[in-house]
Amino acid sequence: RVGTGCPFRWTPFAHRELIKLSSALQAAKVSPLIKKVSDHKDFKKLLRTRTNVLVLYTKSGAHLKLLSDVAQAVKGQGTIAWVNCGDSEGRKLCKKVKVDPISKTNGDEVLHYKDGTFHTEYNRPATFKSMVAFLKDPAGAPLWEENPEAKDVLHIESEKVRCGVCKRMQPIFQQAATETKGKYVLAGMNVHPAEFDGLKQEFSIKGYPTFCYFEKGKFLHHYENYGVTSKDITDWLKNPQPPQPKTPEVPWSESGSVVFHLTDESFDTFLEEHPSALVMFYAPWCGHCKKMKPEYDEAAEILNKDPGVLAAVDATIHKSIGERFKISGFPTVKYFEKGEEKYTLPQLRSKDKIIEWLQNPQAPPPPEKSWDEMPSSVSHLGAEDFREFLKKKKHALVMFYAPWCPHCKNAVPHFTTAAELFKEDRKIAYAAVDCTKGQNHELCKQEGVEGYPTFNYYNYGKFSEKYNGERGEAGFTGFMRNLRGRDQEKVGKRKEEL
Repeated sequence: RVGTGCPFRWTPFAHRELIKLSSALQAAKVSPLIKKVSDHKDFKKLLRTRTNVLVLYTKSGAHLKLLSDVAQAVKGQGTIAWVNCGDSEGRKLCKKVKVDPISKTNGDEVLHYKDGTFHTEYNRPATFKSMVAFLKDPAGAPLWEENPEAKDVLHIESEKVRCGVCKRMQPIFQQAATETKGKYVLAGMNVHPAEFDGLKQEFSIKGYPTFCYFEKGKFLHHYENYGVTSKDITDWLKNPQPPQPKTPEVPWSESGSVVFHLTDESFDTFLEEHPSALVMFYAPWCGHCKKMKPEYDEAAEILNKDPGVLAAVDATIHKSIGERFKISGFPTVKYFEKGEEKYTLPQLRSKDKIIEWLQNPQAPPPPEKSWDEMPSSVSHLGAEDFREFLKKKKHALVMFYAPWCPHCKNAVPHFTTAAELFKEDRKIAYAAVDCTKGQNHELCKQEGVEGYPTFNYYNYGKFSEKYNGERGEAGFTGFMRNLRGRDQEKVGKRKEEL
């Protein structure tokens, strides 16, 4: 009997099962971060207060050690719970939610719940990296190493690949790894995290993908044929050669261009002689400038001197002119009338638009308002008020961004909506820092910002963790709801103790 008046039938089988489960739990050393649930009300409360939950239904206690490690890695971003379908209470819950782990091959079932409802069955590999990646982005693509076709690539600290060129290269690299299996080793490694900064510096990794060739543990040189097929890679491996020195690019001013190329010395005199002039300030290394050059050249050939002339200044060489007109980005196109600066024209990029505009010069449309100029519930911070503001907030998610960054632009409306939903809670803040403004660049560096956007979570001004979840409204709001749910649980426990 258990307690008083409650009959319990004890059998040798039940005794053996209890001993097996008890032994499994002791061996697993289950983390306190994993919640054991056996009551249906507690289960519903868990789904109501947490937005990203992975539940293990088991009779054996398998995978609990693995899930303990996963729970630690996703702390603050996801929740892991388990139900023992072998005991009487747990069995009722499993029956209620229509789960039967015994029917599964390995005797366990792992289900994911999102925003209070069932989302999907977890059917990716039962490995630490795969499970962490899944919980950080439940709707995201699997890791590269989970692709069966990539089985011949040696994966070193692999994570999700975000680089577009890298994704296009993957199937080619995989095929080359299979074709050369047993002769050469082709490996893949995600070195973007800050912990690999020393390694990036050692092997001159300045962009992605970068291919490094090693022999007997020694780095020899890079492989730079990015327009490759798998055959190009396998052929190169038969006789690895260092990259050939690139032919120096001919300066634009020496390429026979009909555009007038100005210097610090000739600039003012030229504008005095040409009352209507469009001037493009550029940098030789700038990709947008390179794209615009042929358009600008063709427009110059058509326009010639009537109704105006087209000129250009290399602002990396003729710096005094660039400083005089406060050139901070490339290309910058300005219109001069009778030697005086009249308009800045960011919309002129193509031959047709340049010709059309110069034939009828008009003031450009007013520039779009920057994010920090638009009304919203996002707090825009700078180096001067960053720390003081965050000290007063229990939970603050900060977006570090650059106005020109397309990924940032995509995230802005979702981040703004999330901020609006929590605007009444004084303990919570969604904040943003423009890393391109004034002293903010140094602040962003101090806060570990290496790319845009970067999201950091702070607790009363102290950095707690990087946010790597979904960059949509659901991800931003779910993250904060998880934190608030934990706060409510702590308050509930204190009341129970009292």
